[in-house]
Amino acid sequence: MTYRAPVAEMVHTLRNVAGLDAILAQSGQEMTPEDVTAILEEAAKLAGERIAPLNRVGDRHGTPLKDGAVTTPPGWSEAYHAFVEGGWNGLGAPVEQGGQGLPHLLAAACTEMWNGASLAFGLCPLLTAGGIEALSAHGSEALKDRYLEKLVTGEWTATMNLTEPNAGSDLSGMRTRAEPNGDGSYRITGNKIFITYGEHDLADNIVHLVLARLKDAPAGTRGISLFAVPKILPDGSRNDLRCSGIEHKLGIHGSPTCSMAFGDQGGAIGWLIGEENRGLACMFTMMNSARLNVGLQGVGVAEAATQKALDYARERRQGRAPGASEPVSAIVAHADVQRTLLTMKAYTAAARGICYLTAEALDAADGPDGKAAFERASLLTPVAKAFSTDIANEVTSLGVQVHGGMGFVEETGAAQLMRDARILAIYEGTNGIQAIDLVTRKLPLSGGDTVRRQIAGLRRIAETLLKEGSPAFGHAAPRLRDAIGSLDRATSYLLGALASNRPEEALPGATPYLRLFGLVQGAGCLATAGLASAAALKAGETDPAHAARIALARFFAENLLPAASGLEQAILEGGGFADEAATVLAV
Repeated sequence: MTYRAPVAEMVHTLRNVAGLDAILAQSGQEMTPEDVTAILEEAAKLAGERIAPLNRVGDRHGTPLKDGAVTTPPGWSEAYHAFVEGGWNGLGAPVEQGGQGLPHLLAAACTEMWNGASLAFGLCPLLTAGGIEALSAHGSEALKDRYLEKLVTGEWTATMNLTEPNAGSDLSGMRTRAEPNGDGSYRITGNKIFITYGEHDLADNIVHLVLARLKDAPAGTRGISLFAVPKILPDGSRNDLRCSGIEHKLGIHGSPTCSMAFGDQGGAIGWLIGEENRGLACMFTMMNSARLNVGLQGVGVAEAATQKALDYARERRQGRAPGASEPVSAIVAHADVQRTLLTMKAYTAAARGICYLTAEALDAADGPDGKAAFERASLLTPVAKAFSTDIANEVTSLGVQVHGGMGFVEETGAAQLMRDARILAIYEGTNGIQAIDLVTRKLPLSGGDTVRRQIAGLRRIAETLLKEGSPAFGHAAPRLRDAIGSLDRATSYLLGALASNRPEEALPGATPYLRLFGLVQGAGCLATAGLASAAALKAGETDPAHAARIALARFFAENLLPAASGLEQAILEGGGFADEAATVLAV
């Protein structure tokens, strides 16, 4: 079995949870629901027929480095060129830049597909998308004219060069240097590590976005600048940069993770993006986009793991289920396997809803309610990144469990999905950093009004669910209402600690708070999807997917959402562990 993009679920979530129709109307796009489905079906065909079959190939082949050149796995170059020729790389980019000009929301669904088919393959366009955004927002007109169109089409690719051997997420100790040449260019010298697609054979040129320090720059992160450093210079010559090594990783073997050396022969030529010493602000433009896309990676790999586990559970026969007529049942008939599969499906659908809501907020930020929408996107981004990638690790692990011993060996491919997913909670800012960002920077937006509006919206969903009154939803309405209460109280506690300058009380609860937020927001997304399906059933539609959505919303609320009260207690009462940490961790 290879990955099959769940187009019907994507369309339902786009339209009924994330509000795609309103976004299309705002943007002036004359696009019908049938048009949306047709676009996603074409993307699904590429993902399922061209990219997914290469996922195992990439895992086995890797990306060998020889004489400074990286060879991607067999078939990847052809698949990438089909991806580019189809115009998929520029789906959400402006038409004047060579893109399709479609909403972020529609592009988000396609991003999920590429990464559901193969995380390692999907990383290349993901990094290029971030480079496009950074150049569009902060690049000079000369840089835009030189690089933007080829990056948008995918003819060239982009990278993000932040991390150095001496520093991980903390960029204050950065040693890469930049010196002005006097002609508007700079010479870059230094070393970077963990550079995704830093060298490859899919495109003729790679535009490296590199953070470096000028000679007299202020200390710390305030003194960092951003530069565009292409592999091939405008005159066609090779720049003074090279891939100095390939990391041997737990997963995503088909993606070349490079160490990069700049300036062996005196300095790589680069051009400033934005202002001197303001590079981190420029890079954050790229990173925020990348964080949503990493969340979508989590959704994609979780969907792939769920499909694989469900297919296996329908085929594998072992034991006799209660009430079964046959002597040996398919394991999908056993209650514990059913619970596991429902958990996988519910977490995946909840994460999809959160990521699509985040993309919708980015689109709405261009509309009349721009400031509020941008703050909503800012609030949801760390949740989309961290919750979706946390559940990706959980879901892929559960997928191995469903396969039993066959999941622990490489033969079925379940183990690869778990190995591939493990990086998602680490790169583009670890999930612990996302939790700190959510609590210390995003909750205080507009004096707490942004998060209060989000909670108020969740309350409206709970009220609608209560009024709907269908027994098919079971106890979903009261469970959602209770969980929103937990989120509300935890939010008030953290905002109070921050307002009183008591970060030592807020920070220990950051990670459980992000999980709490993700659970409640995810439950709201599933409830909204279920309510739309309930309305469709009342209108006479007979699609069995409608009943399935209602059942999934009920399962999530009754079986997964009760964790909200425990998370609330951990935030309000479990934060004073500094003394325990000093005692226990010193031993």
